[in-house]
Amino acid sequence: MQHNPGFENLCSTARQQVTETTVDAVKSHMDNDELPLLIDVREDSEWFTDHLPQAIHLGRGIIERDIETQVPNKNTKMILYCGGGFRSVLAAESLQKMGYTNVISMDGGYRLWKEKGYPLVNH
Repeated sequence: MQHNPGFENLCSTARQQVTETTVDAVKSHMDNDELPLLIDVREDSEWFTDHLPQAIHLGRGIIERDIETQVPNKNTKMILYCGGGFRSVLAAESLQKMGYTNVISMDGGYRLWKEKGYPLVNH
C-alpha cells in the first residue's frame, strides 16, 4: 500500500523512537505461551472481520483515551499491531509519551501475519 509522503515521514520519525518486532517473533511468543499483552489498534470494522488470537482491541482513535483504564501498569509489556505496521508505530510512540515503558510495534502488521497463514479469529 502506498501512503502519502507526510504520513510516511511521520511514521519514519516515530520508528526511530519505538522498538519493533517481527510477525514471526510474535507467532513464536504465542506458540510458547509467552505472548505479552497484544493490542489491535485497527479500526472497529477491521477488528470485527478478524484479528490475531489473544488480542484485545483499542483502536488508534481511542487508545490514548482508554489505555490507562485497560492497562494501568505503565511497565506492562505490550505489542501493538495494525494493518501494516504504520498506525501501530504511531500509537506506540504516543503511549511512550504517556509514560508506558515497554511498548513494541509489530512490523508488517495484520497483512503480513495473514500472508504467512498464521491463525486468525473470525467474528
